[in-house]
Amino acid sequence: MNTPTNPFEAMIAQMQDMAKAVNPALEAFTPKEFENLWPTMPKEFMEMWFGQTLNPEGLDARTRLLLTLAGLTCQGAQADMAIRQTVKHALEAGARKQEIVEAIGQMSVFAGIPAMTRAMELAREAMGENKDSET
Repeated sequence: MNTPTNPFEAMIAQMQDMAKAVNPALEAFTPKEFENLWPTMPKEFMEMWFGQTLNPEGLDARTRLLLTLAGLTCQGAQADMAIRQTVKHALEAGARKQEIVEAIGQMSVFAGIPAMTRAMELAREAMGENKDSET
């Protein structure tokens, strides 16, 4: 009797085969490279869509992005690309590095130390810092 293939593994293998058939160069593609295709939005654009343009009395883009970063940390800091992109956008929207560190650090109470540590590593990476430099 054949051992059934894990459906998820079978689906991944099928998608990889399709990608190779469509474009052989996709065989070496990594999600991290995909992240580089998305530029950081200009502050004015973020403010228009996520800030006070549509809701003048609401939160500005900087604050919304810091809240998003806190939420991503509370989810266990599992979305690497989303955290790095949010940090880049928060900086563009006017957040200081210290504010980013505080937003992540505050979540240690709610998400735990491992999630906070992982989010901090990703934030430092996005800010172009290594683990030994200060924020």
